[in-house]
Amino acid sequence: MYSFKNDYSEGAHPRILTALMESNFVQENGYGEDRYSEKAIELIKQRLDQANVDIHFLSGGTQTNLIAISAFLRPHEAAIAASTGHIFTHETGAIEATGHKVIAVETTDGKLTTKHLRDVLIFHTDEHMVKPKLVYLSNSTEIGSIYNKEELEQLSHFCKENNLILYMDGARLGSALCSAENDLQLSDLPNLVDAFYIGGTKNGALLGEALVISHHHLKEEFRFHLKQKGALLAKGRLLGIQFVELFGDNLFYELAMHANRMADRLRKEITKAGHTFLSHSPSNQIFPILPNSLISELQKKYSFLIWEKVDQDTSAIRLVTSWATKEEAVQEFIEDMKKTVE
Repeated sequence: MYSFKNDYSEGAHPRILTALMESNFVQENGYGEDRYSEKAIELIKQRLDQANVDIHFLSGGTQTNLIAISAFLRPHEAAIAASTGHIFTHETGAIEATGHKVIAVETTDGKLTTKHLRDVLIFHTDEHMVKPKLVYLSNSTEIGSIYNKEELEQLSHFCKENNLILYMDGARLGSALCSAENDLQLSDLPNLVDAFYIGGTKNGALLGEALVISHHHLKEEFRFHLKQKGALLAKGRLLGIQFVELFGDNLFYELAMHANRMADRLRKEITKAGHTFLSHSPSNQIFPILPNSLISELQKKYSFLIWEKVDQDTSAIRLVTSWATKEEAVQEFIEDMKKTVE
């Protein structure tokens, strides 16, 4: 049984495991004040071409979203997200549990637009309702779509005009930046969004996300929030070491490019077989619509999510490729798909 269920089924890139082993007996300061974390921060700042940002390492995406969003908002303020957004659908109410409402907006492609934001602001008029304050984006989104530079510039301009915080979930940022349709650079983000994170968990790290805070008002005393919510790790070096490996050269991008290539191969052959897709997703997640009979046959050898029922005879499934997806497994899936159709 080969898994296309997610991009964190495997452990970590061998280089990261080697670096962790080689540094195992080196004594270091705790709580992210070690030499490895400091070096990783400098490497990421170089990639961002921006020295005036704060960078913090956290263990996972939900933890990062929860701590960042709750730290950035006052008690009566709320976050705006697409209805498919991770903070609305797959974080067990983590944001709401901190006392902040998530205002969900229906979208066709998982992406927010300035019209969506304007409609929310028009509806929320006074102190008898929560105050929309933070805009939550995912890039790539939960349904595989990506934001281009013009879209992000429009959102950024709107948020600045309306005093909104623009926050980007970057769990799959590597895949988005390495998409053939992408025109954004990592260095664009500090100028366009107030805070974002670079996902390591889903791109070759054992665990870990790098939160980048670019807006100066959001930086103050952030380590207090980390400590209070259990995210200031005594052995913070374990996160720093991994990001040194990912950003010491082009490993972060190479791993994301591999995941995208595997998804591209699947997408191309599924299209050639005459199947359509639930969404346009030029990243490492694809959502083909297949006959239920074909899905049942494929499930005998492969694990994947059945995303939604399309009609009585067909359903959309989610196939996710990773930094470690084997080319032979992709080819075998394609052959089994064709064989079943025949």
